[in-house]
Amino acid sequence: MTYDLIIIGGGPAGVAAGVYAARKKIKALLVAKEFGGQSLVSDNIENWIGSKSITGLELAEMLEGHLRAQEGLEISEGDVVLKIERLGAAGDGTGFKVITRDGKTYETKTVLLTVGSRRRKLGVPGEDKFEGKGVVYCSTCDAPVFKGKTVAVVGAGNAALEAVVDLFPYADKIYLVHRSEVLKGDPVTQEEVMSNLKVQLVLNAEIAEIIGENLVEKLRYKDKKTGEVKEIGVQGVFVEIGSMPNSEMVKDLVELNERGEVVVNHKTQAASEKGIWAAGDIADVLYKQNNISAGDAVKAVLNIYDYLKSLARPAAKTAIAGEGIN
Repeated sequence: MTYDLIIIGGGPAGVAAGVYAARKKIKALLVAKEFGGQSLVSDNIENWIGSKSITGLELAEMLEGHLRAQEGLEISEGDVVLKIERLGAAGDGTGFKVITRDGKTYETKTVLLTVGSRRRKLGVPGEDKFEGKGVVYCSTCDAPVFKGKTVAVVGAGNAALEAVVDLFPYADKIYLVHRSEVLKGDPVTQEEVMSNLKVQLVLNAEIAEIIGENLVEKLRYKDKKTGEVKEIGVQGVFVEIGSMPNSEMVKDLVELNERGEVVVNHKTQAASEKGIWAAGDIADVLYKQNNISAGDAVKAVLNIYDYLKSLARPAAKTAIAGEGIN
């Protein structure tokens, strides 16, 4: 069987796409490891439109419930797509083969990528060894674990600043460690962070190693100005240096930017390869927000619907927007 559309991902973008695909009576399959996306670990979301406050788990349950209420949409949960291959020549519109971790293979006329991104790692000795033993990537999840302890937050953008704020009620001392001389985040949050006596800035610091025996004990870094290697005693290291899009499955199919994001036509969300669209954090959108991801996915499905109609009437002269980014 060949699907009209396969949606990959179960976050707000994927679910929004699934709902609209069902409403448009598109023969679609949604493949997702789980529902909720990165917000699954958030304990308080205050900017999801329609809810004053909702936890990540509640949002995930709400999204999944709405998705499963749709008639005609097929769902494959708990599986991960590893690769997407063309069925024909590049750009000929003959469709794609989708290959999953569980060994399943699907054929489809179109693909919508909504698989988001993952946390970027430092890539230094000790990081993998102490992951979950003092090295963490989610302040909303793990800040309470470090009550009364000394921690380091590595990063300088909004994610790092918000992690510091999350730690205020718990940690006794917080080192904010950054490789440059200036912070990059929102000025209001910067002011809140720098006015707290718990915070000590460590700038021009190139992380060298995370040290400990069974748990994290020290963070070693090189002072980029003096070249001196220094250490600070910490029981936790919060890594907040951004994220990486989960675009490996299409790296040989579509145009990616220098960050690995799928380059799209922002009017339609169409990628450079005919028949592939992307929405959410995997795409080269300026703002990474749940509401924006959901809206962009709806936009993509509407354009996919037009594209599928054009395939059904190949002689039609009407121009369809979803023909790549060119």
